[in-house]
Amino acid sequence: MGKFMRLCVTEPNVAKLPFMIDSSKWPVVEEGLKCVQGKSIVNSISLKVGEEEFLRQAKLCMRYGAAVVLMAFDEQGQAATFEDKVRICQRSYRLLRQRIDFPPEDIIFDCNVLTIATGLPEHNSYAIDFINAVAEIKRTCPCVSFSGGLSNLSFSFRGLNSLRDAMHSVFLYHAVPKGLNMSIVNPGALPRYSDIDAHSRKLAEEVILNKSADGKHVERFLEYAEQVRKPAAAAGAGGAGAAASKDAWRNGTYTERLHHGLINGIDKFINEDVEEARQDLKVPLTIIEGPLMQGMGIIGDLFGAGKMFLPQVIKSARVMKKAVAYLTPFMEEEKRAKAIELGEDPDQPQYNGVVLMATVKGDVHDIGKNIVGVVLGCNNYKVVDMGVMVPCDKILECAIEEKVDVIGLSGLITPSLDEMVYVAEQMKARGMKTPLMIGGATTSKRHTAVKLATKYDHGVIHVLDASRSCTVVSALLSSEKEAYLGDITEEYAEIRDEYYATLVDKKWKSLQQAQDKRLNLDWSKVPPKPKFIGNLCIKDHPIDEIMEYIDWTPFFQVYQLRGKYPNRDYPAIFKDERVGEEAKKLFAEAKEMLAWIVKEGLLKCTGVVGIWPANSVGDDVEVYDSDSRDTVKCKFYGLRQQLDVGESTYVCQSDFIAPKGVAADYISAFACTGGIGCHEQRKKFEETGDIDKAILLEAVADRLAEAFAELIHLKIRTTLWGYAPDEKLSLEELLKVKYQGIRPAPGYPSQPDHREKQTMWELLEINKLTDNKLELTESYMMMPSASVSALVFAHPQAKYFSVGQVNKDQVEDYAARRGEASVEGTERWLGSTVLGYEKK
Repeated sequence: MGKFMRLCVTEPNVAKLPFMIDSSKWPVVEEGLKCVQGKSIVNSISLKVGEEEFLRQAKLCMRYGAAVVLMAFDEQGQAATFEDKVRICQRSYRLLRQRIDFPPEDIIFDCNVLTIATGLPEHNSYAIDFINAVAEIKRTCPCVSFSGGLSNLSFSFRGLNSLRDAMHSVFLYHAVPKGLNMSIVNPGALPRYSDIDAHSRKLAEEVILNKSADGKHVERFLEYAEQVRKPAAAAGAGGAGAAASKDAWRNGTYTERLHHGLINGIDKFINEDVEEARQDLKVPLTIIEGPLMQGMGIIGDLFGAGKMFLPQVIKSARVMKKAVAYLTPFMEEEKRAKAIELGEDPDQPQYNGVVLMATVKGDVHDIGKNIVGVVLGCNNYKVVDMGVMVPCDKILECAIEEKVDVIGLSGLITPSLDEMVYVAEQMKARGMKTPLMIGGATTSKRHTAVKLATKYDHGVIHVLDASRSCTVVSALLSSEKEAYLGDITEEYAEIRDEYYATLVDKKWKSLQQAQDKRLNLDWSKVPPKPKFIGNLCIKDHPIDEIMEYIDWTPFFQVYQLRGKYPNRDYPAIFKDERVGEEAKKLFAEAKEMLAWIVKEGLLKCTGVVGIWPANSVGDDVEVYDSDSRDTVKCKFYGLRQQLDVGESTYVCQSDFIAPKGVAADYISAFACTGGIGCHEQRKKFEETGDIDKAILLEAVADRLAEAFAELIHLKIRTTLWGYAPDEKLSLEELLKVKYQGIRPAPGYPSQPDHREKQTMWELLEINKLTDNKLELTESYMMMPSASVSALVFAHPQAKYFSVGQVNKDQVEDYAARRGEASVEGTERWLGSTVLGYEKK
């Protein structure tokens, strides 16, 4: 276990995921806990070993900061009945809380999912007993979670996967509302509860709830399972369909053709099909509200059911946009006549609702917001997209002017979280009642619950990704809005309670204690003197070379194409049964666009690299203007790990640079972009209705920027600095960080203060050397948005790490070192995710 865990935690693509340490042998579990980083989950502990050993194991889990799966076992054995499940879990909870003050939010009860419909009467109530036990334990044991392995439920029906999946779906439909919030199940195989045919659903429901009018539900289900087990008779001699022409759909009615074109993203015939519909229906608006919106409704249903993927939806939106563009001139002509006839503006289709979308002030990232806009548009919502860096006043004025139904705010960087809080406060001050949706990479349900929901009384909802946006907006505009918001309010209140409980339980090292446990490296291994000192501008670097270093896995994640292990990453994703074919199509389109970009010279890749003498002084890095080290050119400020998790070292970036007076060391930095020209070309795509190409262009530009960063770092290691001149690594090895040293980015886990970018910009003279083609906004976001910046630490023992949360004594010290009169600026830029206390 120890060897395996050490391999895992040194592999970046693995270490970024949380670990569940699972073994029936406690010494094996403890060995894993000694090696794992961050918060893990132990599977499992229980009372079957006796109270004293149970509490000893729980104390060790607390020491290592681990949550626990707590099985419903005691000294007499496994809990099978409702009464035993509740009794054992309540007893375990009392022992943990009263004897050792174990954090309740770190307890995950597994109440034992047991097999039903075995033919033995005593097994019939196992499912409903589990569900009812979860509800009772949740009521009496605050803040805990629940889990269960669903495969046990349907174990009697091995080999009948579709039947088992239906049972699991029905079970979750009833168990989740009662409190089950985790489960071991393959979600990709689960049918939606509403998609299970009525007969199968009724039979499954009867055996899971152990209830039917005649009491013979188990016998009925066993008979049904036997029918399913028998192979179906062959349905005639197939193959005739394969010979049909791929354009056979052109023989359908114009409504069928419009639907087919929308669903399949085919715009080749859209104008002629729309014209045929116009000749028949006469009124252009009727075409939009009729066959076109019907088609988009089908697409929304397919996407919601997981039967269409995001790239396909974006193509459908492009076809819809072109259809509307064709009809627009006709609608303009009829405007006066229609207004006279109906007393309304005929140019406005009947939308399901109006949603305003904006990236908040200071933030420039909008690809996620754009995708949400496309998804909402495909579901017949009018989207008012205000773009990026939008001030609060403009957002609210537009919301009032457009009479929007929902406001959506997006943001990537930490300061955006505070800006969202400000928007919520201003909405309350203005007496607005419009629900507020929150999304973006830096946002979370916890932040929304703790910081935002308390500022505004008419609904603040966190949306995890584009696929959830329609569900949220639909609920907010339905007759069930108040009940939906009531559920959200209750859920967020529980999240707040759990969050504030964790603040009480946190233990801290003082800043001095953390500094005393700094990481001490071997300074005999300090990297050699660089081959050049100063700054170098790399203008219009050939894209052909950069393309060789593209990491395609994040590209597919932008489009929410995620394969299942072992087919999660590129290129294995092409083998995935569910998303593989769509991933291949999308990849081909991206390669085609890249070739077009290179041929037409549409995007330019430019960067600046600097290498300078440097030494650490405490938690900071001094950069000197020459090798004499007499004059400090600038200083990079560092933050140190401070949360007491029982580690032997508490790391800061400055630990990777030799202390002043110990050895002559150096630091490198670079900034690069793959997005010069992206904004202009994207606007052209949008003007022609090619929104799928606009989003693809942005995604490709992001990949070029990251690949350019990979290439620049390689050149620093092998030639510009030359501390690893003989390095010969494959792209796969580069992406697995097998090279010497690290390149952390300012504003990210090892130094979460984005203001450090300003120091880098001035050191590298980026504005001057790039002719202002690569700039910082007032909130330290890089423009173009497809840009990357990083510091480069060359010591062979340097490693990536996360500062995590810091306490107030460090924030005060950090602000003072930066020359600030108070901590307010630092608290704002670090944000609630880094601050380990409630700021005033």
